[in-house]
Amino acid sequence: QVQLVESGGGLVQPGGSLRLSCAASESFASINVMAWYRQAPGKQRELVASIPSGGAANYVDSVKGRFTISRDSTKNTVYLQMNSLKPEDTAVYYCYAAARLKGRLLPNNFWGQGTQVTVSS
Repeated sequence: QVQLVESGGGLVQPGGSLRLSCAASESFASINVMAWYRQAPGKQRELVASIPSGGAANYVDSVKGRFTISRDSTKNTVYLQMNSLKPEDTAVYYCYAAARLKGRLLPNNFWGQGTQVTVSS
């Protein structure tokens, strides 16, 4: 079953903003780290931003000052506010969670299906 559901991608002009959301299902007993990765055509998937439970966010240098990751633990949801978007931000953005499913002893890695972000005039 789908455990991470992303939304909010789309087409935006350079300098514009988008907000991505990722909702985790209730099948998780606990979620440690939530993060956003992206993969542009012909490039490797890269970590954009991460936020651990109760910890501080981290960002890749290329998005610092423009992107903000936040987390609502009551809703098991992570957000990525993207401002001052550039064409080089164009990619498929993936939600990630390091989490433990209910009834399981060990955590695992989980991925969303990806959402396309295109920055173009």
